[in-house]
Amino acid sequence: MSDSTPGAHESARSGAPEQLPAASGPLTGQPEVAPPPRSNVFLKELLRGSAVTTILAIVLAMIAGGVLIAFTDDDVQEAAGYFFARPGDTLAAIWAAVSGGYEALFRGAVFNPRGNSFAAQIRPLTNSLGFAAPLIAAGLGVALAFRVGLFNIGARGQILVGAGFAALVTFGLDLPMWIHLPLTLLAGIAGGALWGGIVGVLKARTGAHEVILTIMLNYVAFYFVTWMIRTPGLLQKPGTNQPITSETPASAQFPELLGAGFPSLDWGFVIVIAATVLVWWIIERSSLGLRMRAVGENPHAARAAGIGVERIYVYAMLFAGGLAGLAAMNQIQGSITTGFSGTIDAGIGFDAITVALLGRSRAWGVFAAGILFGALKAGSFSMQAQGIPVDIVLVVQALIVLFIAAPPLLRTVFFLPKTDLEKAAKARAKAAKKAVTA
Repeated sequence: MSDSTPGAHESARSGAPEQLPAASGPLTGQPEVAPPPRSNVFLKELLRGSAVTTILAIVLAMIAGGVLIAFTDDDVQEAAGYFFARPGDTLAAIWAAVSGGYEALFRGAVFNPRGNSFAAQIRPLTNSLGFAAPLIAAGLGVALAFRVGLFNIGARGQILVGAGFAALVTFGLDLPMWIHLPLTLLAGIAGGALWGGIVGVLKARTGAHEVILTIMLNYVAFYFVTWMIRTPGLLQKPGTNQPITSETPASAQFPELLGAGFPSLDWGFVIVIAATVLVWWIIERSSLGLRMRAVGENPHAARAAGIGVERIYVYAMLFAGGLAGLAAMNQIQGSITTGFSGTIDAGIGFDAITVALLGRSRAWGVFAAGILFGALKAGSFSMQAQGIPVDIVLVVQALIVLFIAAPPLLRTVFFLPKTDLEKAAKARAKAAKKAVTA
């Protein structure tokens, strides 16, 4: 006991001052530093959060869209010619153009106060939900792959193969609805899963990069399905030489959810909600989701922990392809039932990447982002009717993703508090600059 005590005192005396905890209080002569109020900490964390960043990205994109609307408006351009003589005319024209454009967007996407009935007034909202359904389904597939560390940009090919497979297998059948509808749905999901699974197997077995694989398979799917649609006896509609398929059988179509007054909203949206819940449960609550997230964070550490990384890659792409197939079924069983061509994906495969990024690869985030983009698409028609180029909506979508991908830019524009990582990076850069100048 006597031997150990002096050693302990020596180690305490030899300890460097910077290794000892900072002392404060009345006996040390240093004022006590009170911790910041909990309300301040909560506010700072809230402003740093992804939800605020997403909302501000949308606001900033809408402001930029308003500038574009003003610049492309004929009345604004005319009033700008004599701006210095009567600047009020230019400002009034800008306000009329921007407010009119976004009022048309709201009227076409959410609520139309000009409707002669309540059904007509809320029909825009159901149109937005109808447009959102395939975006959400495909976005979930892209987001799930993101969580596993895979950049799946092959949703377009998976949608095409899902639609083609379902049409080839089930369109010629004569079955009651309670069999025909789910059979067609499952066939489309299986077709998309098959096409996505090819990527997973090649990635697992050969190490080929999924970006190259999905890009190439998009082309293969497009030309393969287009060939089937142009070939009599396969998918081409009998009695015509046009590249279009037969109509979706009535017994395979999704029934309307709220009746004939709301044709854009069908039971496919309910299935998409169920798919969102399923993806959330798989990723966030299941043991498979735990392994997927581990692989996405660090595949080498996951492999060292005994997780079959290659198997997880295959599972992830099967799920991603199946969800893209669900998006295809929302198209051919709901939106487009008069026959489809090789453009049945309608850009949904690439929009799904945007939706997944905006939703930060979280199931409910993707759901909300899909509804937002569905609303933008539905409202773009009303904006176009007012003479506003529909491309402005696409610019707004692109700007939302740009600002989402650049949080430091948003924090600079809106004077938000920096994160600890950003503060540390700034301190390191400042120290390095000081060392160079010294």
